[in-house]
Amino acid sequence: MNLRLTLVLILATMAVLFIAQNSNVVEIGFLSWRASMSSALLIFFTLLIGFLLGWLLHSYLLYRKSKGGSVYSR
Repeated sequence: MNLRLTLVLILATMAVLFIAQNSNVVEIGFLSWRASMSSALLIFFTLLIGFLLGWLLHSYLLYRKSKGGSVYSR
C-alpha cells in the first residue's frame, strides 16, 4: 500500500471512532429552522459536506487548468 492510501485509511478509522464515541443528541438551528439529531450524524454530515466541497473544488481547479488559463486569473 502506498503512503497516501494508508493515511486516508488511518484518518477514516479515526473519524469513525470519533463519530461512534459522540452519540449524544444535540439541537441545531439555522435561521428559523431547528432540528435535533445525534451528534454522530451531525459530524458525519459535516465530514461528507467537507469531502464533497473539496472534491468539487479540486475538479473545478483541474478543469480551469486544462482550459489553459491560470487558476487565479479571471
